[in-house]
Amino acid sequence: MKPFIFTRIQYTSGDWDTDQRMPSNILHSLVEYTTIPVDQKEKVVQLSSPDLFRSPFCYMSGHKLVEFSAQERDHFKRYVQNGGFVFVDDCNHDIDALFARSFEQEMARTFGPKALQKIPNNHPLYTCFFKFDEGPPTTSFELNGWGDDLVHDYLKAIMINGRIGVLYSNKDYGCEWDYDFRNKRFLAEDNTKFGVNIITYALTA
Repeated sequence: MKPFIFTRIQYTSGDWDTDQRMPSNILHSLVEYTTIPVDQKEKVVQLSSPDLFRSPFCYMSGHKLVEFSAQERDHFKRYVQNGGFVFVDDCNHDIDALFARSFEQEMARTFGPKALQKIPNNHPLYTCFFKFDEGPPTTSFELNGWGDDLVHDYLKAIMINGRIGVLYSNKDYGCEWDYDFRNKRFLAEDNTKFGVNIITYALTA
């Protein structure tokens, strides 16, 4: 089995380079809890590059505008339709802010207006490694007084042949997991465990 590489998508609009410490934190959790071999370094891939198609898992995030070029849109669609998995996280945790509105418009343009749908909280994503009986775990950022100040008790997804191809969160997991992994010992519960589920699902479903 090839080592898992945490691949971040660089797109031309907006701010793609958020949550700098998060990838190493999630990679540490994969080493701690699973037998998945990992590459310790995050890889950044331009959405317009053919290198995109070499990664089974990609991460995309931001606060600002999401507006793909024609080539980016073509690559994103082909990547997902050919079995790739993209985890997209809204750093604003705000369904009415620019990232959420523009990303959802981009997905409607790319896959159709009804492609992005809420997934049920008993989806296999929530039990494929650790068990999350109530669906997606709440983040400390959802009720911190900015964004839309709501707890989003669901995730959305674009399904391809019965499997999640695009997983979309307004919960700001990227910021939640953006800390030095050595500080996990101060947490009552390791909040990166759901990240382990996301990657396990992406690699095995």
